[in-house]
Amino acid sequence: MRKLIGVGILIVVGAVAMLAYYFWKPKAEEQMMEDTSAASDMKGEIRVALDNWVGYFPIRSTQFKTKMRQSGWNVKVTDDGADYHARMAAMDKDEYDFAVATVDSDILNSAKYKFPGVIVMVIDESKGGDAIVARKSAGESLNAFRGQHPRVAFTPDSPSHHLLKAAKSHFSLPELLPIKGSKERVETKGSSEALDKLKAGAVDVAVLWEPDVSRALAIPGVIKLLGTEQTEGYIVDVLLVNRNFLKEHKAEVKLFLSTYFRTLKWYSDNPEELKKDLAAETKLSVQEVEQMIKGVSWVNLTQNCKKWFGISAPNEERSEPMIVEAIESTVAILIDNGDFDKNPLPDSDPYKIFYTETLEELYVRGEVGFAKAQDSPVMNSLETKFEQLKPEQWDRLAEVGTFKVEPIVFQSGTSRLTYEGKETLDSMAGSLKHFPNFRVRVSGHTSVDGDSEANKQLSFARAESVVQYLIVTYAIDANRFQALGFGGEKPLPQFPDETERGWSYRLPRVELLLLKEEL
Repeated sequence: MRKLIGVGILIVVGAVAMLAYYFWKPKAEEQMMEDTSAASDMKGEIRVALDNWVGYFPIRSTQFKTKMRQSGWNVKVTDDGADYHARMAAMDKDEYDFAVATVDSDILNSAKYKFPGVIVMVIDESKGGDAIVARKSAGESLNAFRGQHPRVAFTPDSPSHHLLKAAKSHFSLPELLPIKGSKERVETKGSSEALDKLKAGAVDVAVLWEPDVSRALAIPGVIKLLGTEQTEGYIVDVLLVNRNFLKEHKAEVKLFLSTYFRTLKWYSDNPEELKKDLAAETKLSVQEVEQMIKGVSWVNLTQNCKKWFGISAPNEERSEPMIVEAIESTVAILIDNGDFDKNPLPDSDPYKIFYTETLEELYVRGEVGFAKAQDSPVMNSLETKFEQLKPEQWDRLAEVGTFKVEPIVFQSGTSRLTYEGKETLDSMAGSLKHFPNFRVRVSGHTSVDGDSEANKQLSFARAESVVQYLIVTYAIDANRFQALGFGGEKPLPQFPDETERGWSYRLPRVELLLLKEEL
């Protein structure tokens, strides 16, 4: 019996030893590999989640990874195919140290997890990389689709989707984003599929990103209704750092940002290398790569600090952080589109989802090692300068769309703005910041009753009053505006079930039409 027990013990001990060897051997081999190679000097691994958007290329690049490796850190990049929901869920589980996102995708997908990542810098802004295009026969401006039922192709939960939401909100055009389940709403798996739908005549409007935007505009009869090169703060890409990682590894976060800005500057100084490296990665032609690059505006250290985060060096004027405007505007758009029923930010405070200490250390203390104040000057987008136009030149401008404005209230029978009217214009000015390159035609209208000439004079005076308020209060260039008064000559259509009194109440109004020059 004792012999049997002894044999049994030997078998158990042997099995345990074999299992231990089985699990220990790979670790021992891995350690041997580490100890007998250049990897023995590595301090650790930094995990980054992103996708193949061209704006993220500097982080994916060999240049960046090599520089980080020289500092002792291996950068492991995971392309999750722009699955923002899964990306934020993984951030919540501490599976990533850094992640990229657009401001809208961050808010939309991080709120559920109480924002596990905090914004530490702006990577880029889409400047033509995304656009709403249409068949010219369907409509030549956004206004052409008002009251219509266009078939619209777009990729859901993408920057294209947010561009539609923003246009719908700012121009009061629900037609641009048909309701879910309707035949007019054509959801696609990527920009190329949306372009194919447009080519085949299956849709009237498509929302695309480069290089598909350029491919679409090369098709006879296809025009651009709205592109991000004509907007400000619509689609902004940001870098998020895991809050737990930031708390424990502030030095590594600083190294990551410093290395990124060095890489960005290297590519800025060597643009041909950027094209070559991008062509090698994407397998696209040089021409296609050049078009992709045109659609993105990378944000350097100075622009991050002075324009986006309101950070200034000693003796420099401090500005309001534009990231706050971008966040608040995005929240308003998401609420307007039903994504949230109330502000999803912690305590409704945009300052709780971004962090400036690292940028401030790099910029104020000059630790990155390249120029600061000499870089691009920062300008309030409302202060864009415009050349003066003659009346016939104004007539040649192309319509973009009628801007969404709540009723502007004047004192009865006068052109004097009430307190409520000024509040409406203050709110509108915040939205107008998104469109720094468009001119504005301000049109005054009255009821159809009364003396027609007196009505024209009053409507013009009210349009002028709006223009002057915006010029004086927000330093907007006077050349940007054209004030017109139509009196009762262009009444709004009366709804089928609308009373005469209700219709008459809507007729006195001031409208703002955005215009662009056709190049």
